Amino acid sequence: MANFARPGGPRFSVDVYQNEYLPEGGREVNAIVTVTAKGGRAPAGPAASAAVVLMVDCSGSMDYPPTKMRNARDATAAAIDTLRDGTHFGIVDGTHVAREVYPGGGRLAVADPTTRAQAKQALRRLSAGGGTAIGTWLRLADRLLAGADVSIRHGILLTDGRNEHESAAELKDTLDACAGRFTCDARGVGTDWEVKEVTGIASALLGTADIVADPARLTEDFTRIMESTMGKEVADVALRVWTPVGAHLKFVKQVAPTVEELTERRTEAGPRAGDYPTGSWGDESRDYHLCVEVPAAGLGQEMLAARVSLVAAQPDREVQNLGAQGLVRAVWTDDMAASTSLNSQVAHYTGQAELAQAIQEGLDLRKAGDMDGATAKLGRAVQLAGVSGNADTAKLLAKVVDVVDAPTGTVRLKAKVAEADEMTLETRSTKTVRVKK
Repeated sequence: MANFARPGGPRFSVDVYQNEYLPEGGREVNAIVTVTAKGGRAPAGPAASAAVVLMVDCSGSMDYPPTKMRNARDATAAAIDTLRDGTHFGIVDGTHVAREVYPGGGRLAVADPTTRAQAKQALRRLSAGGGTAIGTWLRLADRLLAGADVSIRHGILLTDGRNEHESAAELKDTLDACAGRFTCDARGVGTDWEVKEVTGIASALLGTADIVADPARLTEDFTRIMESTMGKEVADVALRVWTPVGAHLKFVKQVAPTVEELTERRTEAGPRAGDYPTGSWGDESRDYHLCVEVPAAGLGQEMLAARVSLVAAQPDREVQNLGAQGLVRAVWTDDMAASTSLNSQVAHYTGQAELAQAIQEGLDLRKAGDMDGATAKLGRAVQLAGVSGNADTAKLLAKVVDVVDAPTGTVRLKAKVAEADEMTLETRSTKTVRVKK
């Protein structure tokens, strides 16, 4: 383990969990890398250099029921109250176009008692009407955030409907343009929105996604999001992975607190090194699964399969090495017990990734009418949730299937499933539990 204290910020550390032993001819090395950030600013201290834009869906569907729009206004007001003094912030009204609600003029306000009161007053003017083109909301948020001289740039996006007034390609182009410029948490309220759209936005912009099926719970959720945002202190942290000549990094994925594929997001960082984005960090810990293919070697030989470090880099700014480092090793042995033992961390998270995939595939098959396929996949998910101790996911699965025998994955699809229950399972399918270390 190596760690590093960033002046005025959290102390980063890296721990590597693996079985480094390979049989003769073995080439695949798996490791779980735990990155932890601790310390930094006291919770009640002044804001870091941060800016936040809240994007509120004001399309016509937000008037059904009428309380939904009021809940959205109340939740946004609560989020504004959670802002720390000195945070730059703005509010965007999102329909088939994007409009600045506060402060206006293509700029952001700076949080203090006066601007908070003004912003909450401006929220009263929000009303429902129009369509939905989420890409326009994100592009306006990007322009506003880009104008602030801050290190942490974050968006919070709320929608209650499908992105019907722009194409999927247009939204993807927007996400590609915004990726790496700011992070964004996305929330779907009610049950008339598209799960894959909301989770896709959060995934592309390295934020969180969730469902708020009951609009009355929005205030609680928005407050929690903003509290988390106010705790971020280091932006644009990347996992830098170096591999030696002859080694090939097969995949990199985040596996806790959620499963997130990072392999295709690599940017080159010098000879045999690549950076994988992880977003902004506060006081928290996350786990990553690395799989490295190494050249075959003889018994008794050993090699460094990968070196993992952390860097912070913002566009047009110098890359800062955060100092924390971990080593992934490979040792060839004829000890069968050593080379066939599966590291508990690797085994756990391999199961968690399979669990997320089984849920997604099962729900897709159910929607397509393939009930036998859906039953098989969701049964496997029940089995995996039980083995890994993922009680929250097990409870969500039990609302979609009747569990006959969890250890064997024997289930029956429920004849009637509440839409909110199915959407909650799909939205939260990538949430994982950590193995006890």
